[in-house]
Amino acid sequence: MTGRALDRAFFARPSPVVAGDLLGCVLACPRDGTAVRIIEVEAYDQSEPAAHSHRGPTPRTAVMFGPAGHLYTYFTYGMHWCANVVTGQPGEGQAVLFRAAEVLAGQEVLRGRRGEGASDRDLLRGPARLARALGLGREHDGADLVPGRHDDGRLRVLARQHAPAVARGPRVGVRLAADLPWRFWIADHPLVSAYRRHPRADQAG
Repeated sequence: MTGRALDRAFFARPSPVVAGDLLGCVLACPRDGTAVRIIEVEAYDQSEPAAHSHRGPTPRTAVMFGPAGHLYTYFTYGMHWCANVVTGQPGEGQAVLFRAAEVLAGQEVLRGRRGEGASDRDLLRGPARLARALGLGREHDGADLVPGRHDDGRLRVLARQHAPAVARGPRVGVRLAADLPWRFWIADHPLVSAYRRHPRADQAG
């Protein structure tokens, strides 16, 4: 998969801006020959309570406060990893969650990580499924997605060829700041997540 890798300046902007601009971009890993097109993302920022960074830096969220363009991975529900890219300026606690993608190359590798029982529709649909298919976990927290002088073939974000039609709305399953329209997706794409509002949305505690 060829294309221009996005530089740090692309990511060093507010998370909602980066989120919309990531749609149609490609997550590519020359090491294993995989490439997927980003079709759905969610933005998070320290200023709003749904963000992991809301209460300031912790050992878990330290990467969110570092330079833009690095991966922030986290473990959820005691069984799944999810992957984000850090955005904004150092100290701002921002990131964009990768929610869904479509396969461009390396389907056998992606399916091998997800298991033969995964349907084509659900192979990369949902943040935990996507992270697992890409092989992302604890050891990738803090990994740099921006290539240096010598590209080592790790995961990169490649620029999109054209800007798709973008839709936006509330984030999926978020309890706090539930109505903030910070989920972005390619309009009418069949592999985008179904919206589910958290049953306790915006309840205190």
